[in-house]
Amino acid sequence: MSALATRRLFKEIGQVQIVAVRSGHGGPPIPMQKVNIGKREIVGYGANGEATYLDTVMAPFPAIRFKEDVGEVANLRQKEKGDWKKMTMEEKKALYRASFCQTLAEVEAPTGEWKSILGLVLVGISVGIWGYLWMKTVVYPPLPETITSDENKKAQIERMIALRMNPIEGLASNYDYEKGKWKDQ
Repeated sequence: MSALATRRLFKEIGQVQIVAVRSGHGGPPIPMQKVNIGKREIVGYGANGEATYLDTVMAPFPAIRFKEDVGEVANLRQKEKGDWKKMTMEEKKALYRASFCQTLAEVEAPTGEWKSILGLVLVGISVGIWGYLWMKTVVYPPLPETITSDENKKAQIERMIALRMNPIEGLASNYDYEKGKWKDQ
């Protein structure tokens, strides 16, 4: 009994293959997407030699068909073995859609994802600006009078000159102490 169960388990695991979503647009990474390929026909080598389905311009011919050959698709597969001139355009399109999920033009078409990215960036910038304004009005105390008052600034400069602070490169280096006025530059 256990040999039968083991054989069945290996048979089911052999049918599980990797199926990918449209490249780079959400979902778990390709190796983590395990799906039973069912009765889909393996028609090629694939990108890595695995039976995967991936709509991409870099490997335009996937290893397996997009849909299983059941129902109407099976009838169309029998009909395609004959003369293609007898098939209607709708039947040809249905056959194409059974083999491929998207056309190459649909794969390369812009998704509009840039709009959501730009929107999130603008929301982030506005949150930052509102946070700055809130911090400035609520959190930080008002600036001291020594910075905002012109009288205090003049008194501070006069004190720096009187104490001869940084006479080589600083503010006092621009003051002529013999004449009692600022040097001409």
